[in-house]
Amino acid sequence: MSTPEPDDFVSRVLGVVDSIPPGRVMTYGGVAAQLGSRAARAVGQVMARYGSDAAWWRVIRAGGHPPIGHETQALPHYRAENTPVLITKTDAAYRVDYAAARWSPPA
Repeated sequence: MSTPEPDDFVSRVLGVVDSIPPGRVMTYGGVAAQLGSRAARAVGQVMARYGSDAAWWRVIRAGGHPPIGHETQALPHYRAENTPVLITKTDAAYRVDYAAARWSPPA
């Protein structure tokens, strides 16, 4: 894996993710919007390819669900960071309480 150039989309996405404080989350679309983009899926691709060293669990789907296929791995991170979660009877048995955990970087 090569290191991305400082000004490219990958670096910018990872920079936003690195700025999300513990216990807070942003959606893929929120990360994209922070970069002046509507490319939520591209943010997901960046996270899938380059996000393993980032706080990937802090980037969630719009419905409050953790990244697909990583629900079990994300839950201990949410618990350790006191991220508010809601217990559900469907899907992964929980989702992040987005209204309570949403983070927007200062303008």
